[in-house]
Amino acid sequence: MSAQLFVVATPIGHLDDMTYRAIDVLKSVAIIAAEDTRQSALLMKHYNIATPLTACHDHNESNKIDILIERLKKGDNIALVSDAGTPLISDPGFKLVRAAQENGIRVTPVPGACAAIAALSSVGLPSDHFSFEGFLSSKQSQRLLQLEKLKANTHTMIIYEAPHRILDSVADMVNVFGGDRQVGFAREITKTFETIKKMSLAELHAFIESDRNQQKGEIVLVIAGATEEKDLEQEALDKLLLRLLQDLSVKAASQLAADLTGMKKKVAYQRALELTSAND
Repeated sequence: MSAQLFVVATPIGHLDDMTYRAIDVLKSVAIIAAEDTRQSALLMKHYNIATPLTACHDHNESNKIDILIERLKKGDNIALVSDAGTPLISDPGFKLVRAAQENGIRVTPVPGACAAIAALSSVGLPSDHFSFEGFLSSKQSQRLLQLEKLKANTHTMIIYEAPHRILDSVADMVNVFGGDRQVGFAREITKTFETIKKMSLAELHAFIESDRNQQKGEIVLVIAGATEEKDLEQEALDKLLLRLLQDLSVKAASQLAADLTGMKKKVAYQRALELTSAND
């Protein structure tokens, strides 16, 4: 059998979450490509895994790819691991996996822990339709733009956030999504100080502001999608615009709709154009 690249999930906190298969694979491969060899060495020592480690992270992945692909072509099985959880989920590894696929090398997942899915499964928000948004921008201006784009999403959204930014990010979410929007807060999943709660964004901001311990560790936010109330508002606006468009031009109808509803004229004008096109 030709060599394989194994994408191996590792525990996100509790070491007992390591799977038997993951241990067997890590013991059997020729080399383990790790995001942080020092971090992974601790896990390997715990499970008596003596396989050599090599660093493969954001800063060297592009330079390391050719070396690893060459070893795979020669018949050496390689395992890819991140510091914790499933590789590529807000962690390095995408470039290596893509290169393996492009070179006809089999990529085999060894599933296990993933903070995003663990949080989604435990906070009590709809899980039938969700999106993973990763980390938001560290710059507030960019973060606000990202949140504005997500504001109207009706599905559940999963976001990772750094502890030193969590308070500011939640404050921005309150401003953009509204303080009543429901959110799941999952911190330090599977670890000693695990915290899993569901509340409104306004309540979450007050909770983490009053307890600095909640501003530490690995944090996952699971945010409820926009409610049907937004759909009803859009339906009412459409009805108003359609009636006005029977007697007025697009420009006049959108201006009057903006005056009556308080919405921005540009938004009303764009929607009036869309309705006009749809009815042509």
